[in-house]
Amino acid sequence: MVVAVKKRTKRFIRHQSDRYVKVKASWRKPKGIDNRVRRRFKGQFLMPNVGYGNNKRTRHQLPDGRKKFLVNNVKELDVLLMQNTKYSAEIAHNVSARKRKEIVQRAQQLNVRLTNGNARLRSEENE
Repeated sequence: MVVAVKKRTKRFIRHQSDRYVKVKASWRKPKGIDNRVRRRFKGQFLMPNVGYGNNKRTRHQLPDGRKKFLVNNVKELDVLLMQNTKYSAEIAHNVSARKRKEIVQRAQQLNVRLTNGNARLRSEENE
């Protein structure tokens, strides 16, 4: 397993988003002819470019060294039977609590790690 080293973990924020509420923080490339950020003046916000890309071998890797695999039902979980050391399953957001319980039980049988195994599971005392 290769340790994932990220070149940058901070998000790139939009020019003047700290100054105006109407300008949201999500990145937009500045297009103005006199823009300081576009012209890369010292002390200005950095612009994203290809050099910030992560290592191809460690891209999309979770901190435990595995990659996510989105699961919608129990049958899709069986794909990870032989790949349970390389991938972690993540239950999709639109799966009901009843199906989630079945997926969690099947994952324990297959020894597959779930990233969000506790989500939407109510304890037996509350019911």
